[in-house]
Amino acid sequence: MSSEGDGGAMARTDAPGGVRVDAVDVAGLCGQGLQARLGEIARAESGLAAMKADTLGEIARRSGDGAAAHAAADAMAVSGRRARGEVRDAVRLAELDATRQGLTAGTVPVGHAQLIARAAGDAPIDDRFLAERAEREGYDEFRRTVARHVAETNRDDGTSVLERQRDARAAKLFTRASDAMTVLSLCVDPVMGARLGTVIAATERRLFRNEDPAARRTPTQRMADAVTELICDPDAKRPAGASLIVVADYDTVNHQLTGGRLGDGTPIPIGEIAQIAVDAEVLPAIFEAATGDLRMGRSRRTATDLQRAALALRDKGCVGCGIAPERCQHHHIDHWQHGGPTDYANLVTVCVDCHNVKIHQQGFTAQWDTNNSRYGLQPPTQPTDQPPTQPTDQPPTEPTAPPPAHTPNSSHGPSPTDEPP
Repeated sequence: MSSEGDGGAMARTDAPGGVRVDAVDVAGLCGQGLQARLGEIARAESGLAAMKADTLGEIARRSGDGAAAHAAADAMAVSGRRARGEVRDAVRLAELDATRQGLTAGTVPVGHAQLIARAAGDAPIDDRFLAERAEREGYDEFRRTVARHVAETNRDDGTSVLERQRDARAAKLFTRASDAMTVLSLCVDPVMGARLGTVIAATERRLFRNEDPAARRTPTQRMADAVTELICDPDAKRPAGASLIVVADYDTVNHQLTGGRLGDGTPIPIGEIAQIAVDAEVLPAIFEAATGDLRMGRSRRTATDLQRAALALRDKGCVGCGIAPERCQHHHIDHWQHGGPTDYANLVTVCVDCHNVKIHQQGFTAQWDTNNSRYGLQPPTQPTDQPPTQPTDQPPTEPTAPPPAHTPNSSHGPSPTDEPP
């Protein structure tokens, strides 16, 4: 591999199947050209990751995982923990032919390949199925796909996976040497993560409402304040709107709940729903687009509890980036200020960044994707630098609904009479 100056190649190799990315003057590229450039770089990174995995895997085969980790830490100047993770993934990728081939070809992103490799350590997986899905799904959507696939291939409804995740919980509290700031790092299982997310988001909303509009905190400052308040004042009243959304299907033949999952689609054992229901209000619901509570018209601007639960089930998180629904708000497809109603068919789930930056600053629009049967954000045909149509600092999310216990015959997309504009 060699590098050249301007006009040459950023990375190249003359061997078949090598990686090459030509250098260009990015200042002269349009918006679509920059996007295409990033895609080209991402494919090259996948190819390089495959080469690295091959090399680490061969060292591990010859000298053992420890020697490979030591070589990785020394040659790549990474921490020992990261080096061990790189070797573990490399060893697993050697047994995942479809993922390995997709990574080499640049069709499977690096992060997706890591998810597949780590899932292979939890349960038997269908490597080819996941590699095909990895080619067309974003990271957050694919993460949920992998989680569902692992749960489906487990005979115990995902219970053992959740137990392993809980055993792997970890936290660190340390002082950063560069600026003496204290850093809190926390790793918990998906169920606890969803619980924390809802409580933190509810606390952020309260802090936002109590702020001076002329002296707003940044979103990251507000989250830091919310977390520290919850830790330092554990006896404070549970924030309003902090209910956890969980979903399950009802098997009318066997009269039992099946397919337990969090609001973003992450699968959880059915037994977890029973545990959650002990401390939470349960909202059994059949989501039909024609029900009155899902069509509020112009009578109110914000979504109702039932609408929020239905939207969480349909969208499974932000339609722009996939972030969990408890950290999202709801956007009117036909804008409220232009007469748009607060109806289920006119609402989509979006995070603060996608709502303010992509939609209101960059001109993205919510469109129904018939191929994937879901909403997504589509960029404008022409890039726009127009100022935002509303303030960019919005509360983290609207209150979430009480957890629906089951959703038989639920509708995940718009009905024929409720097509998006």
